[in-house]
Amino acid sequence: MLKIENLQAQIEDKEILKGLNIEVKAGEVHAIMGPNGAGKSTMASVIAGKEEYEVTGGTIELNGEDISELAPEERAHAGVFLSFQYPVEIPGVTVTNFIKSSINESRKAQGLEEMPAKDLLKKIREKSQLLEIDRKFLSRSLNEGFSGGEKKRNEIFQMAMLEPKLAILDETDSGLDIDALRIVANGVNKLKSKDNAVIVITHYQRLLDYIVPDFVHVLHDGKIVKSGTKELALELEEKGYDWIKEL
Repeated sequence: MLKIENLQAQIEDKEILKGLNIEVKAGEVHAIMGPNGAGKSTMASVIAGKEEYEVTGGTIELNGEDISELAPEERAHAGVFLSFQYPVEIPGVTVTNFIKSSINESRKAQGLEEMPAKDLLKKIREKSQLLEIDRKFLSRSLNEGFSGGEKKRNEIFQMAMLEPKLAILDETDSGLDIDALRIVANGVNKLKSKDNAVIVITHYQRLLDYIVPDFVHVLHDGKIVKSGTKELALELEEKGYDWIKEL
């Protein structure tokens, strides 16, 4: 699914990723943990193709194809989904209209016609029920006046509707109370399949009580310095991050 080899990236001449390697197979959930400044969000942004980051070395492959030179929208059409730490507000554009535009742009890129309205509405009903989303929520302007939990739930709804091959959740637990965390995590768990993969970026083990990873990786100073099972997250919770500097 995703294969990254010796990835190096910088922003404004500051090197952040310094030879990152990771392979994520279809059907797997991988958790990325590490201290502030380790490069976790940079990793997510570089995979998604955010243009402020300059890739200076290495490769990013999705399903065997090098996507390093693709624009962000081309990577999205190829099946990469990134949830943001701080989703933007778009006044005047409803959640439903945003989803409709996103789906049809993706279909257009694949040479398909727009999704028929009745099919779109059926899918919206199914996914909103799956994620316990009130129908009134869908007619609100995108993220405008949303609580932290509502913004994150909306992103998981977008993920459900777009059905990406690779979903990257960048600190999706940030600012969530326990109820919102449970709903978001349940949504992610329900959307997992043998055909997609999920990367969860988090500071805290608590999210991994709900979204159980197949693998946990510790990112430090731009590299993955240790990998393991979910027990590694518990070890990090107990010891903190200071000990990884010795690895």
